[in-house]
Amino acid sequence: MFNPSQDEVRRFFCEVFRKHVGRLPLTPLESIAASWVDQHPEYHPVLSDEPTALRAHFDAADSGGNPFLHLSMHLAIAEQLSIDQPPGIRSAWERIASIKGDEHAAAHEVMECLGEVLWT
Repeated sequence: MFNPSQDEVRRFFCEVFRKHVGRLPLTPLESIAASWVDQHPEYHPVLSDEPTALRAHFDAADSGGNPFLHLSMHLAIAEQLSIDQPPGIRSAWERIASIKGDEHAAAHEVMECLGEVLWT
């Protein structure tokens, strides 16, 4: 099982941002991450400065949240949707996306559910 350290996760997303902005080739996983990074321009400043990103402390009370946790959850959800695991998640997400008219908003709804499962 893949179990990266906090620094490895932060380096991964900073590297994805650097490669994406530089129009360098991306791995399939990096491409998925880059699509989520694109949808979160508020995270670009921290992603563009790896040394600062590695030192940063993100508190749950911060209004901006933790960009690395947020993007990691997007990746986890993308994987769950791609393999429909748990069974039915893809159809539930499709229903939410249809109602909201926005796939990103639907991903955030799923993220709220994932967060509840993880932290309660």
